[in-house]
Amino acid sequence: MVLETPISIYLQDKHDIPQSIEFAKYAENKGFDAVWQAESRLARVATIPLAAMAAVTKKIKLATGVVNNLTRNVALMAATFSTMDQMAPGRFMAGIGAWWEPLATKVGTPQTKPIKLMEEYVTVMKKLLNMETVTYQGEFVKVDGIRLDIVHGDPDKPREVPILIGATGMKMMELTGELCAKKFCDGVVLNYMVTPQYNSTALKHLEIGAKRAGGSLDDIDRPQLIVCSMNHDRTIALDAARELLTQYMGQQPHLMKASKMPQDILDKIHAELTWPATKEQIRKAMRHIPDEIVQKITASGTPRECLEQVQQWIDAGCTCPVLYQLSDDVRLMIDTFAKT
Repeated sequence: MVLETPISIYLQDKHDIPQSIEFAKYAENKGFDAVWQAESRLARVATIPLAAMAAVTKKIKLATGVVNNLTRNVALMAATFSTMDQMAPGRFMAGIGAWWEPLATKVGTPQTKPIKLMEEYVTVMKKLLNMETVTYQGEFVKVDGIRLDIVHGDPDKPREVPILIGATGMKMMELTGELCAKKFCDGVVLNYMVTPQYNSTALKHLEIGAKRAGGSLDDIDRPQLIVCSMNHDRTIALDAARELLTQYMGQQPHLMKASKMPQDILDKIHAELTWPATKEQIRKAMRHIPDEIVQKITASGTPRECLEQVQQWIDAGCTCPVLYQLSDDVRLMIDTFAKT
């Protein structure tokens, strides 16, 4: 079984950076479309590993999945991706997100109006990457006559860096659709730990936003993060996914809501966890999540099961699965989904 869509790999901080670089090289050789690097918690920034991967690969795309718009001002973000585009022209993609609570507050940048901030931030970032001189006085983003300074190369040539918004809630979906229609961004990064049925609702709201600005859903790229816990021993695969789900369900409210996890299960998990949760607490709480829910919101099990489950998200509107392999055998997942 070979999936018809492009396939990408998702890396967080499970493996050290030299290993991650090797996975990127291996994925490129196996026909993968892109490697996405997470910026999770305070463990690892996304841009530095991606720059290292760019130096040792030739064609695979490199994407942030996602960097937040709270801790970097928009000019610095645009300059960062302009710099990366100079390293590997046409290969970088900017996945931008609103971050999440309570971490945002704990580092002194609480979320207040994430929809408004995203609208202003992406609008200005796209203008800067288009090599415009930008003055913008928004509620959150305020810039005065700034322009990217291109020292090497054509200073008037727009930087070819697609912007994709990491959206989970439906208001952010509608904004993303609208901004795509207005050509300020190129797509959405659909979240993981959601059911394929979630996509149906998400796509409806993307389309609402797109139509509001005279656009179409067909013009919106829709890569989707998908947890892929693959092992020839399905018990090991399911338990690895169960542990990750427990951690996220206990700490990220937006994912709790989107996953449609039954409230009685969430209550049991929350009774076991503090923030940040310890390994021992997570291992204890994970027993509350049954196998059927694990396989409902992740692609977990044997290689054949994972292939069949990922197809469900594709059928529900995902244009490129971005697979996060929980097993240490990342090459097994790459080989299973390989295009070459």
